[in-house]
Amino acid sequence: MTLKTITLLYTCLLFAICAHAQYSDSVHYYASFASSGSMNQTNNTRTYLLNNGLKLGIRKQKISLNATNTWIYGEQQKVLSNNDYNSTLDFDVYTRPHFFYWGLGNYTASYSLKVNSQYQAGAGAAYSVVDKKNTYLNLSDGILYENSDITLTDSMRDKYTTFRNSFRLVLRFSIKDLVKFSSTSFLQNSLSDQNDYIIKSNITLGFKLRKWLTLNTAYAYNRYNRTARENTLISYGLTIEKYF
Repeated sequence: MTLKTITLLYTCLLFAICAHAQYSDSVHYYASFASSGSMNQTNNTRTYLLNNGLKLGIRKQKISLNATNTWIYGEQQKVLSNNDYNSTLDFDVYTRPHFFYWGLGNYTASYSLKVNSQYQAGAGAAYSVVDKKNTYLNLSDGILYENSDITLTDSMRDKYTTFRNSFRLVLRFSIKDLVKFSSTSFLQNSLSDQNDYIIKSNITLGFKLRKWLTLNTAYAYNRYNRTARENTLISYGLTIEKYF
């Protein structure tokens, strides 16, 4: 199954559910598009980075479903530095206050991290330590099955499978709905190799310009210890969002 096929299936599935959801008052759905970037040009150098993301979400009673696609592209002196794509389909099932079960499917391809392709699928549980209108703190843990094709430091490709423990920390807060802070961090350790771990962290700070428009500053850090690669991305731009 190709990357385009996976993305198309994710999007079609979510739009099909959203179309059906319009006939029920108990259904809420969400769409957003974020575009950010940075550029630096002098007499001798030129560097730029583009970061684009599309998210679609739907929630009905005690079930929510989200599809997220991000693409990061960058060049330094006309040499490719980033061509990183991530596509995720996840769902949550709420069974009691502050507690829910989750499941996900994920595809990653990253030039900067030497990940040719990575498929992950799994499930787990999450608990919201704080769940208020302006403050949210959530911890989750679960098990993922992974099938990866990576390039090692000696330029040799390595195809392997593993099970990972996936721990996630989410923190969000807002000030009068005008300033919004969001942080999501993952630590994913292989259950069979202590030296095989993945760290992901995404932080955004947004300033609401209109009800549907936000000015964002974004920070992202990723490390794949097996490939001995990491990247740090800082960008700024706009997010267009709509709640239904």
